[in-house]
Amino acid sequence: MAILRRNSDSNPASATPPDPVFHAHGIAKIYRMGEVEVPALSGVDLDLFPGEFVVMLGPSGSGKSTLLNILGGLDVPTRGEVFYRDHNLTSADAEELTRYRREHAGFVFQFYNLIPSLTALENTALVAEIAENPMDPEECLRMVGLGERLHHFPAQLSGGEQQRVAIARAVVKRPEVLLCDEPTGALDYGTGKLVLEVLERVNRELRTITVVITHNAAIAAMADRVIRLSSGKIAEIYRNEKKAAPAEISW
Repeated sequence: MAILRRNSDSNPASATPPDPVFHAHGIAKIYRMGEVEVPALSGVDLDLFPGEFVVMLGPSGSGKSTLLNILGGLDVPTRGEVFYRDHNLTSADAEELTRYRREHAGFVFQFYNLIPSLTALENTALVAEIAENPMDPEECLRMVGLGERLHHFPAQLSGGEQQRVAIARAVVKRPEVLLCDEPTGALDYGTGKLVLEVLERVNRELRTITVVITHNAAIAAMADRVIRLSSGKIAEIYRNEKKAAPAEISW
């Protein structure tokens, strides 16, 4: 059973949270390899609320990436239901999931997956072209600190710069949720902190729900809520009384 720690609050209004944007109930995921069943998630209940920054912690194999993929419509659970507002993602067909990913979810992965033959601006504009209400791609790249790198190709950019292009590409379509799978995992300490600063700015200025999964416990200090997974279950959820700025985090 998950342990939910709630901090006391003198403001009674804050005791009533807003309606969740995401509601997951009883999520289980079992992968089958021949006759062998491998459970990845078991009985996960989770709500995500407007504008919050969430860090999911857990070792490899704890179910973090599986849960992220289910929230993003990249995978479906074996059992349970996931709702995005009033849309049931678990009963959606392939076309509906594609539309959900295109219009409402942004993804940032450990590896940047940029198109090598396109510049930073072109990589970002490619997503803007298929979005309903995109940001200006150049403005988006300036937001992540790459105003002087608009016309550089991925091979001309550092790892941290490429990851910031990947973030710009993810947020240019104005997603309601930004799902980040180990976004600093391939980066050195200093560059990783720069990327965290960009994610914090996106969350703060655009009010995008931001979910970061990581095995790095230090990153939890910058979250509104921290969710710790263990063996496919939520072991603990707690809220930080005071969020740390990325510059204050060390590991």
